[in-house]
Amino acid sequence: MLFLKTILNIIFPTRCVSCNIPGVDLCEACILECPSAERESAKWIFPLFDYRYPLIKKTLWLLKYKGKKGLANIFAEILYEKILEELADLYLLDNFRDPLLIPIPLSSKRYRERGYNQAELICKELENINKLRHGAEINLKLEKNILIKPKETVHQAHIKNRRERLQNIVGSFSIKNPEENKIKIENKNIILIDDITTTGATLAEAKKILKQFGARKIIAITVAH
Repeated sequence: MLFLKTILNIIFPTRCVSCNIPGVDLCEACILECPSAERESAKWIFPLFDYRYPLIKKTLWLLKYKGKKGLANIFAEILYEKILEELADLYLLDNFRDPLLIPIPLSSKRYRERGYNQAELICKELENINKLRHGAEINLKLEKNILIKPKETVHQAHIKNRRERLQNIVGSFSIKNPEENKIKIENKNIILIDDITTTGATLAEAKKILKQFGARKIIAITVAH
């Protein structure tokens, strides 16, 4: 697999999707030009970038729909720094220790269509980055088979009315193998990961379900808002 990837990189070299510089899917210079999220969100939700900025919108679209999975690592690198920043405060103020990483899941239909969950890809990269840098100090564990989405919903981006967005997402999440997984999340701190937050309805619904099963404190970190 590594050999094949090397050959493909020679034939089709990786280039920044913005400035076309070789070697990376999105270069540091272009990332630094992306504006931070400024629109108001719930205090427990921490988005990084402004989704209205064309490059952010383009890269998230490439990650979600065009198989540009290398972008997951780049976004994870940036999200990881935000996680460390928030953990430093929460550890002291709220005893936020040993958090679980839980990606916002896709419905089985959408997963089959896409072949992967972009939030899960980011979580995997986050777990790997943490193991390499702070594995002995910070316990950051991915749990990808706890929160599921058995209900297929209309894509939130296609609904303009806020009330309809909220109604659309109600009851869309549940816990897989409730008796077994209740033990895994009870009294645990959780970091929800998703690519985009708009109204925050999706994250709020996921938080509600996890709280019903005994989760202690939950925050969410997303790439954009």
